[in-house]
Amino acid sequence: MKRRKFFTTASLATAGMLLPVGCNSWVAQRVNSASDRQRLVVVFLRGAVDGLNVVVPHQEAEYYESRPTIAVPYPQEQDGAIDLDGFFGLHPKLQDLMPLWNKKNLAFVHASGSPVPERSHFQAQDYIENGTPGVKNTPDGWMNRLLAELPPDRPTQALNVGVITPYILKGEMAIASLKPGINSAAPIPTDRPRVNKAFSSLYSGTDALSKAYQDGKKAREIVLADLNQEMILASRGAKSVNTFVDDAAEVAKLMVGNAKTQLAFMEIGGWDSHIDQNPAFDRLLPSLGEGLATLAQGLEAIFSDTVIVVISEFGRTVKENGNKGTDHGYGNAIWLLGGGIRGGNVYGDWQGLDQSVLYEGRDLPVTTDFRAIISPILQQHLAISNASLNRIFPDYQFTNKLYFLA
Repeated sequence: MKRRKFFTTASLATAGMLLPVGCNSWVAQRVNSASDRQRLVVVFLRGAVDGLNVVVPHQEAEYYESRPTIAVPYPQEQDGAIDLDGFFGLHPKLQDLMPLWNKKNLAFVHASGSPVPERSHFQAQDYIENGTPGVKNTPDGWMNRLLAELPPDRPTQALNVGVITPYILKGEMAIASLKPGINSAAPIPTDRPRVNKAFSSLYSGTDALSKAYQDGKKAREIVLADLNQEMILASRGAKSVNTFVDDAAEVAKLMVGNAKTQLAFMEIGGWDSHIDQNPAFDRLLPSLGEGLATLAQGLEAIFSDTVIVVISEFGRTVKENGNKGTDHGYGNAIWLLGGGIRGGNVYGDWQGLDQSVLYEGRDLPVTTDFRAIISPILQQHLAISNASLNRIFPDYQFTNKLYFLA
Protein backbone atom coordinates (compact mmCIF):
# COMPACT_ATOMS: atom_id res chain seq x y z
CA MET A 1 0.00 0.00 0.00
CA LYS A 2 1.35 3.43 -0.91
CA ARG A 3 2.33 5.77 1.90
CA ARG A 4 -0.27 8.39 0.93
CA LYS A 5 -3.08 5.85 0.84
CA PHE A 6 -1.83 4.36 4.11
CA PHE A 7 -1.95 7.74 5.82
CA THR A 8 -5.38 8.52 4.37
CA THR A 9 -6.60 5.25 5.83
CA ALA A 10 -4.97 6.15 9.13
CA SER A 11 -6.69 9.52 9.15
CA LEU A 12 -10.07 7.93 8.53
CA ALA A 13 -9.30 5.27 11.09
CA THR A 14 -8.68 7.89 13.73
CA ALA A 15 -11.74 9.91 12.71
CA GLY A 16 -13.10 9.07 16.13
CA MET A 17 -10.20 10.98 17.59
CA LEU A 18 -8.77 13.58 15.21
CA LEU A 19 -10.02 16.09 12.70
CA PRO A 20 -8.13 17.63 9.76
CA VAL A 21 -6.36 20.93 10.07
CA GLY A 22 -6.30 21.35 6.31
CA CYS A 23 -7.67 19.33 3.43
CA ASN A 24 -5.18 16.49 3.82
CA SER A 25 -3.30 17.14 7.05
CA TRP A 26 -3.99 15.43 10.33
CA VAL A 27 -2.18 16.33 13.51
CA ALA A 28 -2.35 15.75 17.23
CA GLN A 29 -1.10 17.39 20.37
CA ARG A 30 1.16 15.96 23.02
CA VAL A 31 0.15 14.22 26.22
CA ASN A 32 0.62 15.83 29.60
CA SER A 33 -0.58 14.69 32.97
CA ALA A 34 -1.65 18.11 34.22
CA SER A 35 -5.21 18.08 35.54
CA ASP A 36 -5.75 21.53 37.03
CA ARG A 37 -7.44 23.05 34.01
CA GLN A 38 -10.69 24.96 33.77
CA ARG A 39 -13.20 23.50 31.32
CA LEU A 40 -15.56 25.06 28.79
CA VAL A 41 -18.36 23.21 26.98
CA VAL A 42 -20.34 24.90 24.21
CA VAL A 43 -23.66 23.38 23.13
CA PHE A 44 -25.06 24.79 19.87
CA LEU A 45 -28.81 24.47 19.23
CA ARG A 46 -28.93 24.64 15.45
CA GLY A 47 -32.09 25.87 13.81
CA ALA A 48 -32.75 28.84 16.14
CA VAL A 49 -34.50 27.73 19.30
CA ASP A 50 -37.36 29.93 20.50
CA GLY A 51 -35.89 31.52 23.62
CA LEU A 52 -39.20 33.13 24.55
CA ASN A 53 -40.75 29.72 25.09
CA VAL A 54 -37.68 28.46 26.92
CA VAL A 55 -37.26 31.35 29.35
CA VAL A 56 -40.83 32.59 29.47
CA PRO A 57 -41.64 36.22 30.40
CA HIS A 58 -44.88 35.17 32.04
CA GLN A 59 -45.55 38.65 33.48
CA GLU A 60 -45.53 40.30 30.04
CA ALA A 61 -49.09 40.68 28.78
CA GLU A 62 -47.74 41.10 25.23
CA TYR A 63 -46.27 37.63 25.39
CA TYR A 64 -49.70 36.02 25.74
CA GLU A 65 -51.35 38.45 23.33
CA SER A 66 -48.74 37.65 20.67
CA ARG A 67 -48.96 33.90 21.15
CA PRO A 68 -52.59 32.94 21.68
CA THR A 69 -52.03 29.22 20.95
CA ILE A 70 -48.34 28.49 21.59
CA ALA A 71 -47.55 30.55 24.71
CA VAL A 72 -46.46 28.54 27.72
CA PRO A 73 -49.23 28.97 30.33
CA TYR A 74 -48.75 30.92 33.54
CA PRO A 75 -47.10 29.14 36.46
CA GLN A 76 -49.59 27.11 38.52
CA GLU A 77 -51.73 26.50 35.44
CA GLN A 78 -51.75 23.10 33.75
CA ASP A 79 -48.49 22.61 31.83
CA GLY A 80 -47.49 26.06 32.98
CA ALA A 81 -44.03 27.57 33.15
CA ILE A 82 -41.89 26.75 36.17
CA ASP A 83 -41.48 30.08 37.93
CA LEU A 84 -37.87 31.20 38.22
CA ASP A 85 -37.89 34.68 39.75
CA GLY A 86 -41.45 35.95 39.72
CA PHE A 87 -41.14 37.36 36.20
CA PHE A 88 -39.47 34.70 34.08
CA GLY A 89 -40.30 31.00 34.03
CA LEU A 90 -38.76 27.87 32.56
CA HIS A 91 -40.51 25.65 30.05
CA PRO A 92 -42.00 22.73 32.02
CA LYS A 93 -40.28 20.17 29.80
CA LEU A 94 -36.95 21.40 31.20
CA GLN A 95 -37.77 20.44 34.78
CA ASP A 96 -34.59 18.32 34.94
CA LEU A 97 -32.66 21.59 35.10
CA MET A 98 -34.43 22.99 38.15
CA PRO A 99 -32.04 21.38 40.67
CA LEU A 100 -29.24 23.32 38.96
CA TRP A 101 -31.27 26.53 39.15
CA ASN A 102 -32.01 25.95 42.82
CA LYS A 103 -28.33 25.31 43.52
CA LYS A 104 -27.45 28.60 41.78
CA ASN A 105 -25.59 26.74 39.03
CA LEU A 106 -27.86 27.80 36.16
CA ALA A 107 -28.50 31.25 34.71
CA PHE A 108 -29.77 32.80 31.49
CA VAL A 109 -28.96 35.96 29.56
CA HIS A 110 -32.09 37.10 27.75
CA ALA A 111 -32.25 39.34 24.67
CA SER A 112 -28.77 38.23 23.67
CA GLY A 113 -27.11 37.05 20.49
CA SER A 114 -25.18 38.31 17.49
CA PRO A 115 -25.25 42.11 17.11
CA VAL A 116 -25.56 41.74 13.33
CA PRO A 117 -29.15 40.94 12.30
CA GLU A 118 -29.21 37.96 9.96
CA ARG A 119 -32.23 35.83 9.12
CA SER A 120 -30.28 33.16 7.25
CA HIS A 121 -29.58 30.17 9.49
CA PHE A 122 -26.26 29.45 7.83
CA GLN A 123 -24.87 32.97 7.91
CA ALA A 124 -26.13 33.60 11.44
CA GLN A 125 -24.50 30.37 12.63
CA ASP A 126 -21.28 31.41 10.91
CA TYR A 127 -21.25 34.72 12.79
CA ILE A 128 -21.69 33.00 16.12
CA GLU A 129 -19.01 30.44 15.28
CA ASN A 130 -16.39 32.66 13.69
CA GLY A 131 -16.73 35.25 16.45
CA THR A 132 -16.59 38.10 13.94
CA PRO A 133 -20.22 39.09 13.27
CA GLY A 134 -20.56 40.89 9.94
CA VAL A 135 -17.30 39.45 8.58
CA LYS A 136 -18.00 36.52 6.27
CA ASN A 137 -14.49 35.52 5.23
CA THR A 138 -12.98 34.77 8.65
CA PRO A 139 -10.99 31.57 8.03
CA ASP A 140 -11.27 30.04 11.50
CA GLY A 141 -13.61 29.70 14.46
CA TRP A 142 -13.27 31.38 17.82
CA MET A 143 -12.88 28.12 19.77
CA ASN A 144 -9.94 27.16 17.56
CA ARG A 145 -8.40 30.57 18.13
CA LEU A 146 -9.02 30.07 21.85
CA LEU A 147 -7.22 26.74 21.69
CA ALA A 148 -4.20 28.50 20.20
CA GLU A 149 -4.03 30.66 23.33
CA LEU A 150 -4.00 27.68 25.70
CA PRO A 151 -0.98 25.47 26.50
CA PRO A 152 -0.91 22.78 23.76
CA ASP A 153 -0.17 19.86 26.05
CA ARG A 154 -2.93 17.32 25.44
CA PRO A 155 -3.99 15.37 22.36
CA THR A 156 -7.65 15.81 23.31
CA GLN A 157 -7.51 19.35 24.62
CA ALA A 158 -10.42 20.30 22.34
CA LEU A 159 -13.14 17.75 21.63
CA ASN A 160 -15.82 17.90 18.94
CA VAL A 161 -18.79 15.56 19.16
CA GLY A 162 -19.41 15.03 15.47
CA VAL A 163 -17.92 13.64 12.29
CA ILE A 164 -17.49 16.98 10.51
CA THR A 165 -15.43 19.87 11.83
CA PRO A 166 -17.82 22.70 12.79
CA TYR A 167 -16.84 26.22 11.83
CA ILE A 168 -16.31 27.15 15.48
CA LEU A 169 -13.42 24.63 15.70
CA LYS A 170 -11.92 25.11 12.24
CA GLY A 171 -8.42 26.51 12.15
CA GLU A 172 -4.75 25.69 12.53
CA MET A 173 -5.03 23.97 15.89
CA ALA A 174 -5.66 20.22 16.07
CA ILE A 175 -8.83 18.95 17.69
CA ALA A 176 -10.19 15.54 18.60
CA SER A 177 -13.48 14.17 17.33
CA LEU A 178 -15.92 11.82 19.01
CA LYS A 179 -18.52 10.08 16.86
CA PRO A 180 -21.99 10.95 18.18
CA GLY A 181 -24.21 8.28 19.62
CA ILE A 182 -23.72 4.96 21.33
CA ASN A 183 -21.11 3.74 18.82
CA SER A 184 -18.54 6.44 19.59
CA ALA A 185 -16.05 3.88 20.86
CA ALA A 186 -16.80 1.25 18.22
CA PRO A 187 -13.75 -0.51 16.73
CA ILE A 188 -12.07 1.13 13.74
CA PRO A 189 -9.58 -0.39 11.25
CA THR A 190 -6.43 0.49 13.18
CA ASP A 191 -7.80 -1.29 16.26
CA ARG A 192 -7.22 -4.60 14.45
CA PRO A 193 -3.86 -6.03 15.62
CA ARG A 194 -2.42 -6.62 12.15
CA VAL A 195 -3.34 -3.16 10.87
CA ASN A 196 -2.18 -1.56 14.10
CA LYS A 197 1.18 -3.32 13.85
CA ALA A 198 1.62 -2.31 10.21
CA PHE A 199 0.87 1.35 10.88
CA SER A 200 3.05 1.43 14.00
CA SER A 201 5.95 0.03 11.99
CA LEU A 202 5.43 2.39 9.07
CA TYR A 203 5.19 5.46 11.28
CA SER A 204 7.83 4.61 13.89
CA GLY A 205 10.19 7.41 12.93
CA THR A 206 10.75 10.90 14.26
CA ASP A 207 9.47 12.85 11.25
CA ALA A 208 6.37 15.07 11.55
CA LEU A 209 4.08 12.55 9.85
CA SER A 210 5.17 9.73 12.15
CA LYS A 211 4.84 11.95 15.20
CA ALA A 212 1.29 12.88 14.13
CA TYR A 213 0.32 9.22 13.84
CA GLN A 214 1.97 8.28 17.13
CA ASP A 215 0.23 11.10 18.99
CA GLY A 216 -3.10 10.30 17.34
CA LYS A 217 -2.79 6.65 18.37
CA LYS A 218 -1.98 7.70 21.92
CA ALA A 219 -5.00 10.02 21.99
CA ARG A 220 -7.32 7.24 20.86
CA GLU A 221 -5.97 4.83 23.48
CA ILE A 222 -6.61 7.38 26.24
CA VAL A 223 -10.15 8.11 25.10
CA LEU A 224 -11.08 4.47 24.51
CA ALA A 225 -9.89 3.51 27.98
CA ASP A 226 -12.15 6.12 29.54
CA LEU A 227 -15.16 5.41 27.34
CA ASN A 228 -15.02 1.64 27.66
CA GLN A 229 -14.89 1.92 31.45
CA GLU A 230 -17.85 4.33 31.42
CA MET A 231 -19.90 2.00 29.19
CA ILE A 232 -19.22 -1.00 31.42
CA LEU A 233 -20.29 0.85 34.55
CA ALA A 234 -23.30 2.75 33.20
CA SER A 235 -24.98 1.01 30.30
CA ARG A 236 -25.58 -2.47 31.76
CA GLY A 237 -26.48 -3.64 28.28
CA ALA A 238 -29.28 -1.10 27.77
CA LYS A 239 -29.47 1.15 24.74
CA SER A 240 -29.14 4.91 25.18
CA VAL A 241 -32.39 6.85 25.57
CA ASN A 242 -31.19 9.35 22.98
CA THR A 243 -28.00 10.55 21.36
CA PHE A 244 -27.49 13.76 23.33
CA VAL A 245 -27.84 12.14 26.74
CA ASP A 246 -25.36 9.45 25.73
CA ASP A 247 -22.95 11.99 24.24
CA ALA A 248 -23.20 14.19 27.33
CA ALA A 249 -22.25 11.27 29.56
CA GLU A 250 -19.23 10.47 27.40
CA VAL A 251 -18.05 14.07 27.22
CA ALA A 252 -18.27 14.32 31.01
CA LYS A 253 -16.28 11.10 31.37
CA LEU A 254 -13.55 12.41 29.08
CA MET A 255 -13.32 15.75 30.83
CA VAL A 256 -13.00 14.11 34.23
CA GLY A 257 -10.83 11.19 33.11
CA ASN A 258 -7.30 10.78 31.89
CA ALA A 259 -7.87 12.44 28.53
CA LYS A 260 -7.97 15.84 30.30
CA THR A 261 -10.18 17.42 27.69
CA GLN A 262 -10.41 21.14 28.38
CA LEU A 263 -12.73 22.38 25.62
CA ALA A 264 -15.70 20.57 24.11
CA PHE A 265 -18.30 21.37 21.47
CA MET A 266 -21.64 19.65 20.99
CA GLU A 267 -24.54 20.45 18.68
CA ILE A 268 -28.21 19.55 18.44
CA GLY A 269 -30.35 20.22 15.39
CA GLY A 270 -34.07 20.40 14.81
CA TRP A 271 -34.99 23.73 16.42
CA ASP A 272 -36.42 25.49 13.33
CA SER A 273 -40.05 25.65 14.48
CA HIS A 274 -42.12 27.30 11.73
CA ILE A 275 -44.92 24.75 12.11
CA ASP A 276 -46.45 23.13 15.21
CA GLN A 277 -43.79 24.41 17.59
CA ASN A 278 -45.27 23.05 20.80
CA PRO A 279 -45.23 19.36 19.78
CA ALA A 280 -41.63 19.82 18.62
CA PHE A 281 -40.66 21.36 21.96
CA ASP A 282 -42.44 18.60 23.86
CA ARG A 283 -40.32 16.12 21.93
CA LEU A 284 -36.96 17.91 22.01
CA LEU A 285 -36.74 19.76 25.32
CA PRO A 286 -36.88 16.75 27.66
CA SER A 287 -33.85 15.21 25.95
CA LEU A 288 -31.98 18.51 26.07
CA GLY A 289 -32.77 19.02 29.74
CA GLU A 290 -31.86 15.45 30.64
CA GLY A 291 -28.66 15.66 28.62
CA LEU A 292 -27.51 18.86 30.31
CA ALA A 293 -28.37 17.44 33.73
CA THR A 294 -26.42 14.29 32.82
CA LEU A 295 -23.47 16.39 31.73
CA ALA A 296 -23.52 18.36 34.97
CA GLN A 297 -23.80 15.21 37.05
CA GLY A 298 -20.97 13.52 35.20
CA LEU A 299 -18.80 16.60 35.70
CA GLU A 300 -19.51 16.73 39.43
CA ALA A 301 -15.87 16.21 40.39
CA ILE A 302 -14.82 19.24 38.32
CA PHE A 303 -18.12 21.09 38.07
CA SER A 304 -16.75 24.05 39.99
CA ASP A 305 -14.09 24.35 37.27
CA THR A 306 -16.53 24.04 34.36
CA VAL A 307 -18.72 26.47 32.44
CA ILE A 308 -21.33 25.21 29.96
CA VAL A 309 -22.74 27.64 27.40
CA VAL A 310 -25.88 26.80 25.40
CA ILE A 311 -26.39 29.07 22.40
CA SER A 312 -28.37 29.27 19.16
CA GLU A 313 -27.93 31.38 16.00
CA PHE A 314 -30.93 33.68 16.62
CA GLY A 315 -34.33 33.73 18.27
CA ARG A 316 -37.86 33.59 16.87
CA THR A 317 -40.53 36.18 16.16
CA VAL A 318 -42.50 37.41 19.16
CA LYS A 319 -45.80 36.75 17.38
CA GLU A 320 -46.74 33.24 16.39
CA ASN A 321 -47.51 32.63 12.74
CA GLY A 322 -50.55 31.02 11.14
CA ASN A 323 -49.06 27.53 11.46
CA LYS A 324 -48.78 27.54 15.25
CA GLY A 325 -45.07 28.18 14.96
CA THR A 326 -42.64 31.08 14.91
CA ASP A 327 -40.45 32.50 12.18
CA HIS A 328 -36.84 33.68 12.12
CA GLY A 329 -36.24 36.40 14.68
CA TYR A 330 -33.33 38.13 16.36
CA GLY A 331 -32.72 38.21 20.14
CA ASN A 332 -32.61 34.98 22.11
CA ALA A 333 -31.65 33.54 25.50
CA ILE A 334 -28.17 32.16 26.17
CA TRP A 335 -27.93 29.51 28.89
CA LEU A 336 -25.07 29.32 31.41
CA LEU A 337 -24.36 26.34 33.67
CA GLY A 338 -21.51 25.55 36.03
CA GLY A 339 -20.21 25.63 39.56
CA GLY A 340 -18.65 29.03 38.99
CA ILE A 341 -21.84 30.65 37.67
CA ARG A 342 -23.81 33.09 39.81
CA GLY A 343 -26.94 31.15 38.99
CA GLY A 344 -30.56 31.62 39.93
CA ASN A 345 -30.66 34.79 37.82
CA VAL A 346 -31.88 35.90 34.42
CA TYR A 347 -29.34 38.48 33.25
CA GLY A 348 -29.44 40.99 30.43
CA ASP A 349 -31.11 44.25 29.49
CA TRP A 350 -34.75 43.19 29.18
CA GLN A 351 -36.76 45.98 27.54
CA GLY A 352 -40.12 44.26 27.32
CA LEU A 353 -42.21 43.11 24.38
CA ASP A 354 -44.06 46.26 23.45
CA GLN A 355 -43.92 46.66 19.68
CA SER A 356 -42.15 50.00 20.07
CA VAL A 357 -39.04 48.31 21.47
CA LEU A 358 -39.00 45.28 19.19
CA TYR A 359 -36.46 45.03 16.41
CA GLU A 360 -38.24 45.94 13.16
CA GLY A 361 -41.45 45.86 15.18
CA ARG A 362 -41.43 42.06 15.35
CA ASP A 363 -38.39 40.61 17.13
CA LEU A 364 -36.85 40.61 20.56
CA PRO A 365 -33.85 42.95 20.23
CA VAL A 366 -30.28 41.94 20.97
CA THR A 367 -29.23 44.07 23.92
CA THR A 368 -26.29 41.85 24.93
CA ASP A 369 -23.67 40.82 22.38
CA PHE A 370 -22.89 37.12 22.75
CA ARG A 371 -19.20 38.04 22.93
CA ALA A 372 -19.95 40.03 26.09
CA ILE A 373 -20.97 36.70 27.60
CA ILE A 374 -18.14 34.60 26.22
CA SER A 375 -15.39 37.17 26.93
CA PRO A 376 -15.57 37.14 30.76
CA ILE A 377 -15.67 33.35 30.65
CA LEU A 378 -12.45 33.36 28.65
CA GLN A 379 -10.77 35.98 30.82
CA GLN A 380 -11.92 35.10 34.32
CA HIS A 381 -12.58 31.40 33.96
CA LEU A 382 -9.87 30.36 31.49
CA ALA A 383 -7.40 33.10 32.49
CA ILE A 384 -7.03 34.46 28.96
CA SER A 385 -5.11 37.74 28.73
CA ASN A 386 -6.40 40.91 27.09
CA ALA A 387 -4.02 40.37 24.19
CA SER A 388 -5.28 36.82 23.73
CA LEU A 389 -8.89 37.98 23.91
CA ASN A 390 -8.19 40.47 21.13
CA ARG A 391 -6.94 37.65 18.95
CA ILE A 392 -9.94 35.46 19.75
CA PHE A 393 -12.47 38.25 19.16
CA PRO A 394 -10.67 40.76 16.93
CA ASP A 395 -12.05 44.29 16.69
CA TYR A 396 -14.40 43.73 19.61
CA GLN A 397 -14.49 46.10 22.55
CA PHE A 398 -15.73 44.30 25.64
CA THR A 399 -17.90 46.77 27.56
CA ASN A 400 -21.24 45.63 29.07
CA LYS A 401 -20.28 43.49 32.04
CA LEU A 402 -22.93 41.22 33.54
CA TYR A 403 -21.03 39.78 36.54
CA PHE A 404 -22.50 36.32 36.21
CA LEU A 405 -19.27 34.57 37.28
CA ALA A 406 -18.61 33.85 40.93
